[in-house]
Amino acid sequence: MDHLEKRIALGNLPTPIQKMNNISRFLEGPDIYIKRDDLTGVAFSGNKVRKLEFCGAFALEKGYDVLISCGGIQSNHARATAAAASKLGLGCHLVLGGKKPVDTEGNLFLDQILGASITFADGYGLNEMEDLMEEIAEDYRTKDFKPYIIPLGASDARGSLGYIKASMEMKEQFDNQGFEPDHIICPTGSGGTLSGLLAGKDLCGISSRITGFSVAFDSMSVKSKVMSVLEEIKGSYFPELNIEEININVNDSYIGEGYTKTTMEQLKMIKEVASREALLFDPTYTGKAFYGVTEEIRNGKYRKGEKILFIHTGGVFGLFPYKERFREDIF
Repeated sequence: MDHLEKRIALGNLPTPIQKMNNISRFLEGPDIYIKRDDLTGVAFSGNKVRKLEFCGAFALEKGYDVLISCGGIQSNHARATAAAASKLGLGCHLVLGGKKPVDTEGNLFLDQILGASITFADGYGLNEMEDLMEEIAEDYRTKDFKPYIIPLGASDARGSLGYIKASMEMKEQFDNQGFEPDHIICPTGSGGTLSGLLAGKDLCGISSRITGFSVAFDSMSVKSKVMSVLEEIKGSYFPELNIEEININVNDSYIGEGYTKTTMEQLKMIKEVASREALLFDPTYTGKAFYGVTEEIRNGKYRKGEKILFIHTGGVFGLFPYKERFREDIF
């Protein structure tokens, strides 16, 4: 586990596990608990902070001076990368998929406050954004900078160490509270958090069934990406990882119209959770995934007597760009 010590502290860890008493009663199903990774910090809030602790340590060790990464206009990862770069005294350049918006708000507003340079990549696919990051990196190199490209979501073996470390943290919390949940559920986009949790389950001996609720990609694509990262984790860090015994469970039934797209039902659920638990979910990640959990409870997939732990991956700043939708459809 020596690899897990090669990190730089950015987040407020450990984060607590709390029971969602009111929502559990409201849904009349399993007992629902929540891992509050939205409390890792402010500008650093969310799951990406755990990953960036390892990416940031690597950048400093190797003498990189600019972090380059990509995401959507309201990317939590992009905002967290900008914050990490600022904290570590590094430059930051973000490639954001989409057209430059008229109004700057939410995570994009924070990207700018944090000092990141931004290139908007309207109409670019993921592979094209990766190519563009490399072009930007080469331009920095010609100016005698040393850029470090962090992939989408920091979803590689190095970034996934953050959730192997989190699994150790949760295992200790489970031991202290006297039970392990039957299910651990997380939102999954680029797959890094899910990869780390699955590797951590194997390495730490956690018995819970882990499921990723996809917010963007079909289950086969997510499983392929996760397996690739697990193989990289095994090859680079933990040869003892028993990949053959790892079940990659992905639910892609609640993607809807796609990434960043939401529905009235999802927004109603976000308001329900906020009004009953004082917990804030965002429509892109946590809100979409937790809506899926509530529907699965109503459909009998998760039953009374079971215990669910939902990983709150952050994203509160992503609520604000949807305020008009809330006004139109909910309030």
